[in-house]
Amino acid sequence: MFEYEGVKISWLGHDCFRIKDGETIYIDPFRIEGGEKADIILVTHEHYDHCSPEDIKKITSDKTVIVASSACKGQLSRLQMREIKLVKPGDKLTVEGVEIEAVPSYNINKPFHPKGDKLGFILTLKGVRIYHAGDTDRIPEMKNFKADVALLPVCGTYAMTAEEAAQAVKDIGPKLAVPMHYGTIVGSLKDAERFKEKAGCPVEIMRKE
Repeated sequence: MFEYEGVKISWLGHDCFRIKDGETIYIDPFRIEGGEKADIILVTHEHYDHCSPEDIKKITSDKTVIVASSACKGQLSRLQMREIKLVKPGDKLTVEGVEIEAVPSYNINKPFHPKGDKLGFILTLKGVRIYHAGDTDRIPEMKNFKADVALLPVCGTYAMTAEEAAQAVKDIGPKLAVPMHYGTIVGSLKDAERFKEKAGCPVEIMRKE
């Protein structure tokens, strides 16, 4: 875990993060052991390593709100949740005081994540903007994203390589970048280290909690 401007950020492996600043937010819980209950859960897209109802169940209470890509409707429909908000790129909403913007996330030169309903998220918590890219390539829209902290895939194969993620940093201009999407299915610590060498901004390589 590290703390940025009072916001606590923990990496739980793969693309999953827990973010805390009053509210407890999880993004793409996958292969987690459980933990404290979520106020908000964000799900970027419908693939099993991002939309995992079994993992979502481990951290939900009757107060948890799920915000997810509309493509996740089928998987999430079997969860008896108080509130599931299905969103698409361009949507903005506020949940429990947290501003959430759904942004595009897609592949340019590979078939795994076509442009459409797959998402990244930009969260604003007490003035701190955190961008979770989801499974994406470096896309033109990134030049319009503003974030203090950028959580970026570096694995290649299904998303950006370390080198492409370093170029995305130049588009987004974060004060801090965190590599993700390695060490579980594809990608390794070497990808994260290569990203750190090339990013051109401070990079936090996190230990899995």
